[in-house]
Amino acid sequence: MIRVAYIDHVGLTVRDLHEAAGRWSAEFGLVERSRDGDAVRLACDDEPFCLELTAGEHTGIEHVAWELHPSCDIAAARSHLEGIGVATENDGDGGLYFRDLDENRIQLLPARQREGAARYVQHARPAAGVPGAPRKLGHVNFLTGQLEEQTRFYCDVLGMKVSDRLDEAGVWLRIGSEHHVMALVDMGHAHPHHLAFEYVDFGHKIAALDHLARHGRWLGWGPVRHGIAGNMASYVRIVEEECFVELFCDMEHVPEDHEPRVYPDDRYSSNTWGPLPPRSYFRFDKAAIESERESLETRGVPLPPLEN
Repeated sequence: MIRVAYIDHVGLTVRDLHEAAGRWSAEFGLVERSRDGDAVRLACDDEPFCLELTAGEHTGIEHVAWELHPSCDIAAARSHLEGIGVATENDGDGGLYFRDLDENRIQLLPARQREGAARYVQHARPAAGVPGAPRKLGHVNFLTGQLEEQTRFYCDVLGMKVSDRLDEAGVWLRIGSEHHVMALVDMGHAHPHHLAFEYVDFGHKIAALDHLARHGRWLGWGPVRHGIAGNMASYVRIVEEECFVELFCDMEHVPEDHEPRVYPDDRYSSNTWGPLPPRSYFRFDKAAIESERESLETRGVPLPPLEN
């Protein structure tokens, strides 16, 4: 059986490597770890990196990388995947790639050796980031049109466990005690939705959101207090890469024998503080972006139907 230990990084395809690296660093306080002709790698704090930027025509989340547990090496992972009919390819650097049922690309990496201070809690390790930067990359969220099939895929193929469900509309998945490292929301179609950075507390988030606002960013939704997982979250739209970034803190932790709960699909489960997200939150077309930027839904201008 495969065993995944951590979310390692998210791969983003961008139009211009130099522009995107500067933008993500300036707006989110990320630190450039390395750069070669094909990629720029950025970090929140003292991890090797949390974002890998590569240039391409179709921008957005290109892959999500997961680090294996020390008890499971790449050979065992490949054997497990191919044994259940999942095609793999070498990544050229000791790991492997494959795809889920929605054709989202997944990378598996060998377990990293953590010795000495690298094994301490984050605030007891030598500083390697900048003040105000996120603590870490926390999770990813994908829209899907095949919720149950994708849920079984991530449970059977990567060994994730269901934390909670939002009736028949969404599933939250974990690999440890943290409530989720991945979520799937049924919107009838597939699209990467967001990557999430963890912050220390709400005050840390306020400073980050003020900074982002001064760079022209806006919230597609939030701040909210989720009923599911309990975390406080704010969702910043990133127009250039067709995704959102969630800034979150105060995530629920669950015991190993946690029994999944089924929450009702209502406002309270999604946001104990107030409204559900605007419909633009689930879209990445020009009309949705304009609606959010100009607050058109709250001014009584309906969001036009999505063009096929």
